[in-house]
Amino acid sequence: MVKQGKSVKFQLRRVKFMPKELEAGVLYVSEEFNIAIHLCACGCGFKVRTPLGPTEWSVKQTPLGPSLIPSIGNWQQPCQSHYWIRHGEVKWAEKWTQEQIATRRLYEEQRRRIHYDASTYAQCGILQRFWHRFKGQ
Repeated sequence: MVKQGKSVKFQLRRVKFMPKELEAGVLYVSEEFNIAIHLCACGCGFKVRTPLGPTEWSVKQTPLGPSLIPSIGNWQQPCQSHYWIRHGEVKWAEKWTQEQIATRRLYEEQRRRIHYDASTYAQCGILQRFWHRFKGQ
């Protein structure tokens, strides 16, 4: 395993389908299926799957390498790695407590709910919007 804090470099590889065997240091992105996958930066071999979308992760290619936003937290894995991929480099975060993890999960759930409630509201017609306001929703 790579020690947290050690430098790890990632490159971007756009694919339609994910390969069965992943290479370390490669961020595979399938835009067709809105997913990015890579091997955990700590070297444990865990396949990290990050869905892409407005309430999930996003990938940006920069001249220095890919960025995956927001951070990756492997809370269910023994390594419990937490890091960012910025401009192809891994930036390690401090280990989080179970309370910090639970708080972040709650925040993400609320953020998703707000996003999808707002997009549902935006698709409503003018009479439906009036009715929502009238009912205080």
